[in-house]
Amino acid sequence: MGKEKGVVHVVGTGTIGEPLIGLLCYFKEEAGFTEVTFHKRSPIPRDVPKIKALVDRGAQLTVDEDRIADFEALKLKPVMTHEEALEKADVVIDCTPSGVGISNKNEFYENYLASTKGFIAQGSEFGFGKMYARGINDEALESGVDRFVQVVSCNTHNLCALINTTALIDGEDNLEEGRFLCIRRSNDISQVKGFVPSPDVGKHGDPVFGTHHARDAYHLFRTKGLELNLWSSALKLNTQYMHCIYFQLKLKRAVTKDEVLERFRQDTRISLTKKQSACEVFSFGRDHGYFGRLLNQTVIVEPTVEVRKGHEVIGFCFTPQDGNSLLSSFSAVTWFLDPDTYVERTECLKRFFFQEV
Repeated sequence: MGKEKGVVHVVGTGTIGEPLIGLLCYFKEEAGFTEVTFHKRSPIPRDVPKIKALVDRGAQLTVDEDRIADFEALKLKPVMTHEEALEKADVVIDCTPSGVGISNKNEFYENYLASTKGFIAQGSEFGFGKMYARGINDEALESGVDRFVQVVSCNTHNLCALINTTALIDGEDNLEEGRFLCIRRSNDISQVKGFVPSPDVGKHGDPVFGTHHARDAYHLFRTKGLELNLWSSALKLNTQYMHCIYFQLKLKRAVTKDEVLERFRQDTRISLTKKQSACEVFSFGRDHGYFGRLLNQTVIVEPTVEVRKGHEVIGFCFTPQDGNSLLSSFSAVTWFLDPDTYVERTECLKRFFFQEV
């Protein structure tokens, strides 16, 4: 099968895969993609409207060869097999459930290194490749060397944006210690499983970092030669709106509250809000974002920001669903296709950044 430059293949159609396929199709011409394909593993009748909607937006359905007849029985016509799509793709984005991406890498993706420029996985796939968050460690990506990239989770994006803007000024490390409490929504509004009836506290599975959020942020900043002192805890609340993070950043050199707020305002991927309720911020994203999603890295709740004794920056912020992960996945695709022009090709997403919510 012939190979065109700019073919992007998405594996999975869940909470990350579905909006990402749509995003790639929506900005296909502006970003220079020639074709967007996606893989659906299971022929489930209730998923038919979703698949048809993605196809109507320009994405091409691919399935496993032994499932073609099952999909055709649902009146869905795959354009090629999954194996053919992998062979044809310039970039592959794995959006499968936790742990599957690593298995796919070992079982499939390693076999396509000769024909594919790069492979991208999402936040739960620790060890898949170099960790990445748009605007945080772009300079760490090495063309021709990094073939596997792991886009960190939405909450890890949030942590990294807070650290980068508050404590890493002009490349200088001003962070003594960072502590974070990730107050997570229980499940996405698109998910029917996983809801919790009451607050559910998470264990500290890592004796050095607490939860994977601080661990992943630490490893991301290591790609920039930094060794940061980070700790995170997590709990789930019985809500489906947005994640919220309480942050404490202890700095080596003193700052003022006005200085911190101005740094937030100057970062185009950070949004500020005077709203203190997640439902109001979520509603703003639903009304004005990309199909309900804000693409900012974080939404800082301005009334909660304080500087204690000149050295401790404290506050709350909201994590805009998976919008920041979508931004970084899109950016990683354009980087793999052309590292020299990817910044310009990602600029089309700026209309969904908001300086204030």
